[in-house]
Amino acid sequence: MRKKTLLAVPAVAISALAMTAGPALADHQPWSGQATLDELNGSGTSGDAMIELDGSEATVTINISGAAATFGDGPFPHAQHIHIGGQGVCPDASADEDGDGAVSTPEGIPSYGQVSTSLTTEGDTSADSALAIERFPGGESYTYERTFEVNDDTAAALADGTAVVVIHGVNPELLSEEAAEKMSPLNEELPLAATLPAACGAVSVSQMDAMPDGGADTGSPVQPADNTGAMIAAGAGAVALAAGGAWMLRRRSDNA
Repeated sequence: MRKKTLLAVPAVAISALAMTAGPALADHQPWSGQATLDELNGSGTSGDAMIELDGSEATVTINISGAAATFGDGPFPHAQHIHIGGQGVCPDASADEDGDGAVSTPEGIPSYGQVSTSLTTEGDTSADSALAIERFPGGESYTYERTFEVNDDTAAALADGTAVVVIHGVNPELLSEEAAEKMSPLNEELPLAATLPAACGAVSVSQMDAMPDGGADTGSPVQPADNTGAMIAAGAGAVALAAGGAWMLRRRSDNA
């Protein structure tokens, strides 16, 4: 019978996208949008995201249920981001290039793009905080709400319908044996399950003065406009886990 694996991780690095300066958006009218977050990788995670943007100030509300509940002795942390610069859609099973039955974060990048905004509970919201695990919500269900400034590229992607909200972290017991045993391609000291996309939704927007009751109609994922040429990948962002924090991955148990 396989034993639990204890992964002590003092720090973790994740590739992040450094965006070029985008057009000024001060003259954009306030608008709001919504994304229906559907499960990825058989996670059972679902929810919705609502975003209101006024100039460069965004208010993001996310409701999540059915997510991985625990990791070791605490709530399973769920990194969550706004991704931009891809096709503005969520990946399907065909994105699984290595055939392990799971679409990893890098495998999904052509569909949803790179991290532009980290939806943390406090502090920095840039791509540098993409895996600042101690500052993301966790557990089986949660509601997240925060108001913060976004950069011009993120605001532009939100406004033109090419931004995608992605929630990460899948219960390893729901994965194939091969995927459950793998380490994350983002950092070899992390289990793949910790960084796998668990839910995803393209943001559909409509210009208005305020979010109506019940949110906006999301419809089908919006195909991207041809405006991503100014967005380039440049370098990597490093993020740190809480000092002394430990990751525990419950391995699948095989009967003798």
